[in-house]
Amino acid sequence: MPFRVVASEEDEQSDPALPADERVMLHARGKAHEVATRAGMRAGGAVLGADTEVVVDGRALGKPADAADARRMLAGLSGRTHQVMSGVVLVTPDGTDEALAVADVRFRDIDGPLMEWYLGLGEWRGRSGGYAIQGAGAALVDSITGDPTTVIGLPLGDVAALLRARALFPPA
Repeated sequence: MPFRVVASEEDEQSDPALPADERVMLHARGKAHEVATRAGMRAGGAVLGADTEVVVDGRALGKPADAADARRMLAGLSGRTHQVMSGVVLVTPDGTDEALAVADVRFRDIDGPLMEWYLGLGEWRGRSGGYAIQGAGAALVDSITGDPTTVIGLPLGDVAALLRARALFPPA
Protein backbone atom coordinates (compact mmCIF):
# COMPACT_ATOMS: atom_id res chain seq x y z
CA MET A 1 0.00 0.00 0.00
CA PRO A 2 1.64 3.29 -1.01
CA PHE A 3 2.14 5.82 1.78
CA ARG A 4 4.22 8.78 2.81
CA VAL A 5 5.40 9.74 6.26
CA VAL A 6 4.43 13.19 7.53
CA ALA A 7 5.68 14.01 11.00
CA SER A 8 3.07 15.52 13.26
CA GLU A 9 3.68 18.89 14.86
CA GLU A 10 1.13 18.07 17.58
CA ASP A 11 2.22 18.97 21.11
CA GLU A 12 2.20 15.69 23.05
CA GLN A 13 1.89 17.46 26.39
CA SER A 14 -1.26 16.52 28.26
CA ASP A 15 -2.50 16.34 31.81
CA PRO A 16 -0.34 13.69 33.54
CA ALA A 17 -3.36 12.87 35.71
CA LEU A 18 -5.24 11.54 32.66
CA PRO A 19 -5.57 7.75 32.67
CA ALA A 20 -2.91 6.24 30.40
CA ASP A 21 -5.39 4.86 27.87
CA GLU A 22 -7.08 8.26 27.50
CA ARG A 23 -3.69 9.97 27.17
CA VAL A 24 -2.56 7.58 24.41
CA MET A 25 -5.76 8.07 22.43
CA LEU A 26 -5.71 11.86 22.93
CA HIS A 27 -2.19 12.01 21.47
CA ALA A 28 -2.95 9.64 18.57
CA ARG A 29 -6.10 11.64 17.74
CA GLY A 30 -4.23 14.93 17.93
CA LYS A 31 -1.44 13.70 15.65
CA ALA A 32 -3.83 12.30 13.03
CA HIS A 33 -6.05 15.36 12.92
CA GLU A 34 -3.11 17.80 12.92
CA VAL A 35 -1.52 16.09 9.90
CA ALA A 36 -4.87 15.71 8.11
CA THR A 37 -5.50 19.44 8.53
CA ARG A 38 -1.97 20.61 7.68
CA ALA A 39 -1.24 18.18 4.85
CA GLY A 40 -4.72 18.44 3.37
CA MET A 41 -6.98 15.45 2.99
CA ARG A 42 -7.26 14.33 -0.63
CA ALA A 43 -10.23 12.38 -1.96
CA GLY A 44 -9.61 8.72 -1.25
CA GLY A 45 -6.77 9.61 1.10
CA ALA A 46 -6.27 8.70 4.73
CA VAL A 47 -4.10 9.77 7.65
CA LEU A 48 -3.03 7.36 10.37
CA GLY A 49 -1.86 8.75 13.70
CA ALA A 50 -0.34 6.63 16.47
CA ASP A 51 0.97 7.01 19.99
CA THR A 52 2.51 4.56 22.44
CA GLU A 53 2.95 4.67 26.21
CA VAL A 54 4.72 2.37 28.63
CA VAL A 55 2.54 2.04 31.72
CA VAL A 56 3.64 0.75 35.12
CA ASP A 57 1.44 0.73 38.20
CA GLY A 58 -1.19 2.63 36.20
CA ARG A 59 1.19 5.50 35.41
CA ALA A 60 2.42 6.39 31.92
CA LEU A 61 6.20 6.82 31.96
CA GLY A 62 6.55 9.02 28.88
CA LYS A 63 9.91 9.51 27.18
CA PRO A 64 13.08 9.94 29.25
CA ALA A 65 14.53 13.44 29.39
CA ASP A 66 18.12 12.20 29.59
CA ALA A 67 20.21 9.10 30.34
CA ALA A 68 19.63 9.41 34.09
CA ASP A 69 15.88 9.47 33.52
CA ALA A 70 16.16 6.44 31.19
CA ARG A 71 18.16 4.61 33.89
CA ARG A 72 15.44 5.40 36.46
CA MET A 73 12.70 4.12 34.12
CA LEU A 74 14.54 0.94 33.16
CA ALA A 75 15.44 0.20 36.79
CA GLY A 76 11.76 0.54 37.66
CA LEU A 77 10.83 -1.95 34.93
CA SER A 78 13.60 -4.44 35.76
CA GLY A 79 12.26 -7.89 36.67
CA ARG A 80 8.65 -6.69 36.42
CA THR A 81 5.68 -6.83 34.09
CA HIS A 82 4.32 -3.61 32.64
CA GLN A 83 1.83 -2.66 29.97
CA VAL A 84 2.42 -1.04 26.62
CA MET A 85 -0.53 0.80 25.10
CA SER A 86 -0.58 1.84 21.45
CA GLY A 87 -3.43 3.91 20.09
CA VAL A 88 -4.11 4.32 16.38
CA VAL A 89 -6.50 6.77 14.74
CA LEU A 90 -7.46 6.66 11.06
CA VAL A 91 -8.86 9.87 9.56
CA THR A 92 -10.52 9.72 6.13
CA PRO A 93 -12.86 12.10 4.30
CA ASP A 94 -15.68 9.78 5.45
CA GLY A 95 -14.87 9.87 9.17
CA THR A 96 -12.56 8.78 11.94
CA ASP A 97 -11.94 5.30 13.37
CA GLU A 98 -9.69 4.34 16.25
CA ALA A 99 -8.34 1.40 18.20
CA LEU A 100 -6.34 0.87 21.38
CA ALA A 101 -4.06 -2.16 21.72
CA VAL A 102 -2.51 -3.32 24.99
CA ALA A 103 0.31 -5.82 25.53
CA ASP A 104 1.99 -7.02 28.72
CA VAL A 105 5.79 -7.01 28.72
CA ARG A 106 7.91 -8.75 31.33
CA PHE A 107 11.49 -7.51 31.66
CA ARG A 108 14.49 -9.56 32.69
CA ASP A 109 16.42 -8.42 35.73
CA ILE A 110 18.60 -5.63 34.36
CA ASP A 111 21.98 -5.87 36.09
CA GLY A 112 24.65 -3.17 36.02
CA PRO A 113 26.54 -4.31 32.90
CA LEU A 114 23.32 -4.81 30.89
CA MET A 115 22.05 -1.39 32.00
CA GLU A 116 25.31 0.37 31.08
CA TRP A 117 25.48 -1.41 27.71
CA TYR A 118 21.92 -0.45 26.80
CA LEU A 119 22.16 3.14 27.98
CA GLY A 120 25.45 3.52 26.10
CA LEU A 121 23.71 2.65 22.83
CA GLY A 122 21.47 5.71 23.13
CA GLU A 123 18.51 3.73 21.81
CA TRP A 124 16.43 4.97 24.77
CA ARG A 125 16.24 8.49 23.26
CA GLY A 126 12.72 9.45 22.20
CA ARG A 127 11.30 6.08 23.32
CA SER A 128 8.40 5.69 25.71
CA GLY A 129 9.70 3.90 28.79
CA GLY A 130 13.27 4.32 27.53
CA TYR A 131 13.49 1.20 25.36
CA ALA A 132 12.76 -0.18 21.89
CA ILE A 133 12.14 -3.92 21.43
CA GLN A 134 12.68 -3.72 17.68
CA GLY A 135 16.31 -3.00 18.42
CA ALA A 136 18.77 -3.89 21.14
CA GLY A 137 16.03 -3.39 23.74
CA ALA A 138 14.84 -6.90 22.86
CA ALA A 139 17.64 -8.10 25.16
CA LEU A 140 15.76 -6.56 28.11
CA VAL A 141 12.54 -8.48 27.45
CA ASP A 142 11.75 -11.84 29.02
CA SER A 143 8.28 -12.26 27.50
CA ILE A 144 5.40 -10.48 25.77
CA THR A 145 1.73 -11.34 26.15
CA GLY A 146 -0.15 -9.82 23.24
CA ASP A 147 0.83 -8.51 19.83
CA PRO A 148 4.54 -7.57 19.67
CA THR A 149 3.73 -4.87 17.09
CA THR A 150 1.79 -3.10 19.87
CA VAL A 151 5.05 -2.82 21.81
CA ILE A 152 6.91 -1.61 18.72
CA GLY A 153 4.31 1.16 18.48
CA LEU A 154 2.10 0.30 15.52
CA PRO A 155 -0.34 -2.57 16.19
CA LEU A 156 -0.55 -3.89 12.65
CA GLY A 157 -3.62 -6.10 13.16
CA ASP A 158 -5.59 -3.11 14.41
CA VAL A 159 -4.30 -0.89 11.60
CA ALA A 160 -5.35 -3.49 9.02
CA ALA A 161 -8.82 -3.75 10.63
CA LEU A 162 -9.28 0.04 10.53
CA LEU A 163 -8.22 0.15 6.88
CA ARG A 164 -10.51 -2.76 5.97
CA ALA A 165 -13.45 -1.06 7.71
CA ARG A 166 -13.00 1.90 5.32
CA ALA A 167 -12.40 -0.38 2.31
CA LEU A 168 -8.81 0.84 2.01
CA PHE A 169 -7.17 -2.57 2.54
CA PRO A 170 -6.39 -4.86 0.93
CA PRO A 171 -5.66 -2.60 -2.03
CA ALA A 172 -7.68 -3.24 -5.18
